[in-house]
Amino acid sequence: MSQTTPRRLLLLCPGRGSYGRAQIGTLPPESPTVRQLNQLRAEAGRPTLTALDATERFFPALHLAGEHASLLTFGYTLADLESLDPDKAQTVAVVGNSMGWYTALAAAGALPLLDAARLVETLGGYQEANVIGAQVLYPTAGDDWRAHAVLTGLVEEALKLPGVYRSIRLGGMTVFGCTREGLSALNETLPKLQRGDRTFPLQLPLHSAFHTPLMALTSARAQVDLKDLPWRSPALPMVGGDGNHYGRTASPAVIARYTLTTQVTDPFDLNLCLRAAMGEHGPDAVLLPGPGNSLGAATAQILIQLGWRGLRDRRDFEEVQASPRPLVISMDRPEQRALVCR
Repeated sequence: MSQTTPRRLLLLCPGRGSYGRAQIGTLPPESPTVRQLNQLRAEAGRPTLTALDATERFFPALHLAGEHASLLTFGYTLADLESLDPDKAQTVAVVGNSMGWYTALAAAGALPLLDAARLVETLGGYQEANVIGAQVLYPTAGDDWRAHAVLTGLVEEALKLPGVYRSIRLGGMTVFGCTREGLSALNETLPKLQRGDRTFPLQLPLHSAFHTPLMALTSARAQVDLKDLPWRSPALPMVGGDGNHYGRTASPAVIARYTLTTQVTDPFDLNLCLRAAMGEHGPDAVLLPGPGNSLGAATAQILIQLGWRGLRDRRDFEEVQASPRPLVISMDRPEQRALVCR
């Protein structure tokens, strides 16, 4: 393949909460996207993205609050995409994890930037002083990133507890959505597990139980508040967390219905999403724009599950990642960013 042939990329937009300590002070204020979103926030009487990014350090109570975290991730991702070099990178399809679906809508052209931002701000704003239930992480893969039968069994049993639901299937990780009672039951039932510096089950701070029936009223409210959004068929194909394809001729009404109903109240299956997108579009690599580096392990685990390009385990994946043509390109990593940016 010629060095000038652009890589065919599946774009995976990260979800809320991806903006963290490593991103403080790195949001480009000169970005056209950031400037527009700053104006939107200022007009709404909220701190601008630039102001949030310019704090002396990362404050979880501030930066992880739904009314700030959602648009921070949205804006950071879309600003990052402005740096792509069309001679190096060709996006063939767009997906997003959880709230990243809203970013994907803007990236694929299913909603104009400021309308997608309004969607993000509305759903994030609902969470202000109103966190509904909780989200909790627990692994289902071993250290080799292959599916682990015992851990998978523990998760399946935990899903039978009252008030406990599957929120996201995230590679070798399950995200539970639960009521407060369900949260207590999870913590009592699931054995403690240490992975690096993280202890599971791990509750995500200030996260509501999205992608579960607990968000039914949120969905109903959003359908009323956002009924005038100018939905359109995407310019780039998309795949949702239900595994369904939304191509260039997809009905705007169908995309709107999925976004404001199913995507809010039903499990978001990133494994199914990537399986469908990889199978349909056969990209050279999955692109993780900032701040999406944390999705690297989950993406690798899904590719291992698929046996993509012969991958069997973590060692195989790390060998490919060390080659000139990695299967996952993270724009948060300078050496990988250079593969797709000017």
